[in-house]
Amino acid sequence: MRDVLAELVRRVDGGETVGVGTVVATFSSAPRPPGASMLVGADGTVVGSVSGGCVEGAVYDLARRVVEDATPVLQRYGVSDDDAFAVGLTCGGILDIYVEAVSAATFPQLADVVKSVHAEEPVAVATVVEHPEWVGRRLVVWPDRVAGDLPSDRARDAVADDARGLLATGRSGTLHYGPDGQRRGEGLAVFVNSFEPPPRLLVFGAIDFAAAMARLGSFLGYRVTVCDARPVFATRSRFPDADEVVVDWPHRYLAAQADLGRVDERTVVAVLTHDPKFDVPLLEVALRLDLGYVGAMGSRRTHDDRLRRLREAGVEENALARLSSPIGLDLGARTPEETAVSIAAEVIALRWGGRGERLTETVGAIHR
Repeated sequence: MRDVLAELVRRVDGGETVGVGTVVATFSSAPRPPGASMLVGADGTVVGSVSGGCVEGAVYDLARRVVEDATPVLQRYGVSDDDAFAVGLTCGGILDIYVEAVSAATFPQLADVVKSVHAEEPVAVATVVEHPEWVGRRLVVWPDRVAGDLPSDRARDAVADDARGLLATGRSGTLHYGPDGQRRGEGLAVFVNSFEPPPRLLVFGAIDFAAAMARLGSFLGYRVTVCDARPVFATRSRFPDADEVVVDWPHRYLAAQADLGRVDERTVVAVLTHDPKFDVPLLEVALRLDLGYVGAMGSRRTHDDRLRRLREAGVEENALARLSSPIGLDLGARTPEETAVSIAAEVIALRWGGRGERLTETVGAIHR
């Protein structure tokens, strides 16, 4: 729902009832992950996507019907048959999509959710998508509190506890229980949509490659920080796409962010400084943290010298093995923008287990 949240709030605040379809489960090569949403306004406007185009038309029609009769629907879309006009996923996957009518009356906690998202406070929305009586009921779950309700205390406690588990890992997904919230059994399905703060991209080195990296990182949904110790280069005008530009010694800034709990296993660190006095102390700190990615720019000669200096500083081999250097995938990149794409491609590949090969030269599932 994150992709359509701003438009959803605007319309609901205006008194409108809108149809929202959300992917709640995927199987095989489904094109969109759980949490992907599509909004259908009263004027027929569409925002967002649930399938990359495969079943959007069918979900659009279903959303219009759901708004009319106020009855939410959990619909499965599978492989299309030989009829070219059949509704299905040509990619061979399966999607479960929950379609509901959203208004101020059906989602009174929406404003609180939006407030938390804007404040980068973790929050999860747990919606009952399958049950004999409770479909459409929801809980809003924060690490320290809960809003909304379920008719069963057992179900409420179980869903809140498990939703916090998903929220802590930044995942969205469907939970299954017995009809009264029993840990084992069937009859109650709850989709948990996690709104964790966006992952961070920390770019060190205020150079032209950093500007390109900030643009691409922002496009990919990261909260981007550019940091450099030189105030003449680390300016807002040079990095308009960054969320923040910091003048500080890189290693000191990263250590302070770690002490404040503002980096985690999703954080990406791109070291573009090319200067041992900056990048070696920084990498000493970065490689000892549990981060999602640590990469450093430079030639192979620079890389060898950097490894020697890090070993002399006492960085262990298992930590050095986590360093992506030279940074990025071999795309033949030359320009700052192409180099930013090669770095982002490596980050994506490591996150999802990709190998960076051409899909035409591989077999098997495209989406792991």
